[in-house]
Amino acid sequence: MVNKTVIKSRLRTKGQITVPAEIRSVLGAQEGDDLIFYTDEQNRVIVSRAQIIPPDQAWFWSERWQRLEREAQEDIQAGRVYAFEDLESAMTALDRAADEKDAED
Repeated sequence: MVNKTVIKSRLRTKGQITVPAEIRSVLGAQEGDDLIFYTDEQNRVIVSRAQIIPPDQAWFWSERWQRLEREAQEDIQAGRVYAFEDLESAMTALDRAADEKDAED
């Protein structure tokens, strides 16, 4: 049998409750955080901490961008990166690489 911890909290006027410190700790919730309440198939209430992403940062958390971030990190770890002293050096290297690719095709 699974050992369960039971913690009591009283429902107050206007439907307010105090989320006990132990539960806040499990959720990683702090003052000002939003909590999400939903029910499962057995009508049990599930509480989780909302992880709100500001709209202007949503692109970063898209599946495509996260895949590109992982690929970039793999390239960095494998040493497949280049450093340049200035923009002109970088552009020269890119032009050279494009010319070599054109020569292959």
